[in-house]
Amino acid sequence: MTPNDIKLTQYSHGAGCGCKISPKVLDQILSSSFAMPDNDKLIVGNHSKDDAAVYDLGNGTALISTTDFFMPIVDDPYNFGRIASANAISDVYAMGGKPILAIAILGWPINVLPPEVAQKVIEGSRSICMEAGIPLAGGHSIDSPEPIFGLAVNGLVDIKNIKQNNTAKKGDILFLTKKLGVGILTTAEKKGILKEEHKQLAPLQMMQLNKAGELLGKMPEVHAMTDVTGFGLLGHLTEMVEGSMVSATISLQKIPLITPDLQYYINQKSIPGGTTRNWDSYGHKIAFKEDINPENAKAILADPQTSGGLLIAVDPTAADTVKQLLLENNLYAEAIGVITKQSHMLIEVN
Repeated sequence: MTPNDIKLTQYSHGAGCGCKISPKVLDQILSSSFAMPDNDKLIVGNHSKDDAAVYDLGNGTALISTTDFFMPIVDDPYNFGRIASANAISDVYAMGGKPILAIAILGWPINVLPPEVAQKVIEGSRSICMEAGIPLAGGHSIDSPEPIFGLAVNGLVDIKNIKQNNTAKKGDILFLTKKLGVGILTTAEKKGILKEEHKQLAPLQMMQLNKAGELLGKMPEVHAMTDVTGFGLLGHLTEMVEGSMVSATISLQKIPLITPDLQYYINQKSIPGGTTRNWDSYGHKIAFKEDINPENAKAILADPQTSGGLLIAVDPTAADTVKQLLLENNLYAEAIGVITKQSHMLIEVN
């Protein structure tokens, strides 16, 4: 068997950010009776559900530190390395920062998959790091039952430019920069029902860096930002509005879909297990307008995304500026909703 014959997704029980532990279970894991001493240099840490930790360097800038890793979401090892790396680097961009350094995290079933395949994963990672303008400076590897890959990434940001996910304000316009449906398509591929014309849609989108986040970080009118990954759009928007003590209204018709044929795959039950786990965690906080098919809406809006887009809350006065910036970076640039006054239901979908 040569590396070209290997299909990585056959060697893992999960895929991409769909491997993430559900928000409800994660809350249980992270709960603690220990009262950790405050560190006056730690700007962002465990007290919020943000994308990365942020540490004050004392010179007007801060260090952003994050890590992300998962099991294969595509069969091609080179593309797996690229996707996992773009996904990890995204957390720095989501905080408004500039990535500066990455180290690799590799778990590999050495008795099952040859080292040549792992080498392709690392090469894919190097290629994305080069696109981000950072070195892949080292890492750590273990022998594991399933293939795992990701990065630990550090970045820098001016303290005044830090973007968090819990600072949205009433009246903010919501933007989402990448299309939804990655989990549905990758599940369809694993089931063997993905149409030939759709096979590159998810990989190409997942390999796209969220570089626009660094530019958005320099805009004071951008009040809050996060990236949409394993918890789905509704999960990450829930974290944003809960943390900001507001609510949100989004338009299902404005949500960008990775293909107009997404309904075909939903009808074929091509829905990741992560979608159900996500909905069980936050579904009671969501309200649908009467004319919306709730099952279809859930399949799209709770779909686990891997290396998904940025979710941005921006002051209405700067909405056109943000839209132009997104267009210049080949990103989806239509508003999908608005931040509203806090109400009983956190998110309304109309």
